[in-house]
Amino acid sequence: MREDLRKQEGSGYAAYILIWLILLGLTVVTVTVSRLSLGSTGAVISLAIASLKAGLILLFFMHLRHEGRLLKGIFLIPIVLISLIIGFTFLDVWYR
Repeated sequence: MREDLRKQEGSGYAAYILIWLILLGLTVVTVTVSRLSLGSTGAVISLAIASLKAGLILLFFMHLRHEGRLLKGIFLIPIVLISLIIGFTFLDVWYR
């Protein structure tokens, strides 16, 4: 019974360790980008990396990839709205 549940989930310890290592690597990239003088582009890159990291956490550690479309959509709507708000804020600051 326990093995059937593990096969159904599809995530073992190896997958979690791999995702953790990817998250650590993305953190190193974020710190490296923050130390470079890229101006506004650095902020955009950092936000993109943070979004990727949040997506990985949602999918793997919060098990969202095993849920149905409705629950995924409920998570997706606020993320899209916040992205639009941040994007419009950047546009407003850049074109002043």
